[in-house]
Amino acid sequence: MKREYHKWFSPSLGRDMELLIFGHAGYPAVVFPTSCGRFYEFEDRHMVSTVQDKLEHGHLQFYCVDSVDSESWYNRDVPPRWRIARQVQYEQYIMNEVVPLVRQQNQYSGLGAIGTSFGGYHALNAALRHPDIFTAMLSMSGSFDPSNFLRGYYDDDCYFNIPMHYLPNISDSWYLDRYRRNNYILATGVHDQCWNDNERMAQIFRNKSIPCRLDVWGDNTGHDWPWWQRMLQTYL
Repeated sequence: MKREYHKWFSPSLGRDMELLIFGHAGYPAVVFPTSCGRFYEFEDRHMVSTVQDKLEHGHLQFYCVDSVDSESWYNRDVPPRWRIARQVQYEQYIMNEVVPLVRQQNQYSGLGAIGTSFGGYHALNAALRHPDIFTAMLSMSGSFDPSNFLRGYYDDDCYFNIPMHYLPNISDSWYLDRYRRNNYILATGVHDQCWNDNERMAQIFRNKSIPCRLDVWGDNTGHDWPWWQRMLQTYL
């Protein structure tokens, strides 16, 4: 299986950023790590090996990015305004630096966003904010309302980065038409601490007449890597 390591100074974030690419062709997907996770997490947690055959045979290609959660949502040492500003810069990094790399390396027309736990938030947020770029999204045990990190602070950047807040109010046909053509999967489990978030998010999709698959796994499924490995195999 082809494996590439990339590192460059990010103008958007003002520091070096790293990522790993797995596979040589096929449907590309940007993979977001869990809260404060690293770009090598999907490899270390055996998520990559779970779908190795599809990566090796050119059906899938993963772009596993780093996070800056410890500098944004999880950074308790700075004011909330700086936390959300760092999230905005992170999105600029993804859209202005990572996505062009994907397009340079892979000519497939679609692009997916994948994430587990807080990575599920990043995947969903990117997919909803840029439905012309991200045409599919898979969230496993995602958490979608990070407003509790802001300690009561709220502005437009906060609003437009919390899917549970902005999606109910979207009426622009440009967005809705694209949402209704794209593919969204929310997967959670009966013992998953984020089950409620997924139910609430799925209801918002239904209220907007946006197709979304919500799967609540039984068999004692919880919030951990062994279940996410099984989910990844199922949906990809």
